[in-house]
Amino acid sequence: MRTLQTVALVASTMGSALMAGLFCAFAYAVMPGLSRGEDRAFVRTMQHINRAIINGWFLVPFLLPLPGLLLATVLAAQGHSPGALPWIVASLLLYGSAFLVTGTRNVPLNEALDQVEADAGPDRLRAGRNAFEASWVRWNKVRAVLHTASLGALVWALHLHGAGAGG
Repeated sequence: MRTLQTVALVASTMGSALMAGLFCAFAYAVMPGLSRGEDRAFVRTMQHINRAIINGWFLVPFLLPLPGLLLATVLAAQGHSPGALPWIVASLLLYGSAFLVTGTRNVPLNEALDQVEADAGPDRLRAGRNAFEASWVRWNKVRAVLHTASLGALVWALHLHGAGAGG
């Protein structure tokens, strides 16, 4: 069971790291770069990104940490590296919160922006962008912080799990 818990923790750590990196990159590079462009380019680029990101390269590391963390929590609660349990639970709660932010905040904004026609007039493009950009950026920063905090807790849990291997 300890090996299974190790695999769950390592897989969850890798997925969490990829998600923290992705959402942080959007926060400090992608969105600030796009904010400098005109409305049509902004809307079309975000539409293309939002459509392209739904693929296995994103979905596997995005979804994998949740069942991995649940499994690691159950195993830790059963006595496998119990010192790591609070950190695994913290990571699960933080990751779950970030997951909810994505589903309840960012995804609905993506879907609304997707309704803006690529050949829309300047007023419609501006309105679509205004309804999207500030809120999406704010919630992306929230999920970037949550994913990063989840990763930190998970790294510490993995450390404690490994430290308990000798005892």
